[in-house]
Amino acid sequence: MTETARRTLSSLAVPNYRRYFAGQVISLTGNWMQMVAEMWLVVRLTDSGVAVGVTAGLQFLPMLLFGAMGGVLADRHDKRRLLMLTQTLMIVPAVALWALTATGAVAVWMVFALVFVRGAINSVDNPTRQAFVMELVGPERVVNAVSLNSVIIHSARIIGPMFAGGLIAAVGVAPCFGFNALSFAAMLVALRAMDPGALHLGALAPRRRGQIRAAVVEVLRRPELRIPLGMMVVVGMLSFNFLVLLPLFARFTWHGTASTYALLTSAMGIGSIGGALAAGARGRVTPRILVTSAALFGVAQLVAAAAPSEGIQIVALIPLGAASVTFAAGVNSSLQLAADGPLRGRVMALYSVVFVGSTPIGAPLVGWLAQTAGPRAGLLLGGSAALVAAAGAWFAYQRAAGGTTPTMSASWMWSTTGSSSGSSAMRPSATRRETTASVAPTAAR
Repeated sequence: MTETARRTLSSLAVPNYRRYFAGQVISLTGNWMQMVAEMWLVVRLTDSGVAVGVTAGLQFLPMLLFGAMGGVLADRHDKRRLLMLTQTLMIVPAVALWALTATGAVAVWMVFALVFVRGAINSVDNPTRQAFVMELVGPERVVNAVSLNSVIIHSARIIGPMFAGGLIAAVGVAPCFGFNALSFAAMLVALRAMDPGALHLGALAPRRRGQIRAAVVEVLRRPELRIPLGMMVVVGMLSFNFLVLLPLFARFTWHGTASTYALLTSAMGIGSIGGALAAGARGRVTPRILVTSAALFGVAQLVAAAAPSEGIQIVALIPLGAASVTFAAGVNSSLQLAADGPLRGRVMALYSVVFVGSTPIGAPLVGWLAQTAGPRAGLLLGGSAALVAAAGAWFAYQRAAGGTTPTMSASWMWSTTGSSSGSSAMRPSATRRETTASVAPTAAR
């Protein structure tokens, strides 16, 4: 195996992470099958772009409402056991939607309700999974692990829609929901099989009042947390609405079927995997990477919006996927490295709130815009927002590097070199303290 390949796959040397990786591949494939089926079901029931946007919004509204409290629960409790509970609860809405669809009793309000229930469970599951990555691999491999997680997500984005498109075309949407319900068993098996003694445990946060406020104050105080999170507020709300736009492109722009939707989603997933593997091999994340990837993300959306044919848009979605995952994984990794151990769950919950939880605001807006002016307008809005975020972050980082914050320097801010782990690249003055906090003596979980 070459040195580059070893760097790209280094987290898989950790047995607990290998188990997690395998479980996630199956579980997230089922999750993507369900999401594709939900969106196609809503399109079929309503022929409304707004309804598709509302569906996406309801899925993520609980993250906006409850995600910060989900981070508090992640910091207070055993993350592995908490994930076993949330993954078990996720089975319930999948089974309910399967039964309603299979019997022909489904109505659009039922889809809305069950999507909201799943989102409520995810408001605890998502920040817990985000913070659990550090416990699985430790700070030296966290950038690589986050990138490999992106590989899982976007591999599932290819495999899931392909399976879903085939099933929908052959027998309808109901089997997609049934497969998702069964897929959670793989994640539960992986979590139960882990060695608790090999986890990199930090101290659990004590139960006290004001813990969400403390996390917000910490983020606002430190530019290495504040600036990436601020970028994600803008980009997450307006630029990551492909779950809304791609089915509308498939149905109304290219006049296709569920297979067309699956093809568009898969093309973007191929690019996303390439971007994630490149980020994992790089092994570090710097402000330069964040700003550049946001700018490239914006340009790629504008190119995809202007595609004159379905084939050209499929090709354009590949670099768009690569830029999107480079940006999202970069923000995730930078926050993981910069956040102190007892606050990590809450900081990652804030990341989930602004990335996932902003969808209830952005998705209906983009859905309305797509219905009024066409799906291309949604991509134009997303591309413009990413370019604005890149420009704003560039100025913010320049100001921070100019001496207003003692933890930052101009030479560090724009350095293109760094350690293979990424720790020194994102927070050189705190590497020793971060390592001590994150790699505490292990204990039974």
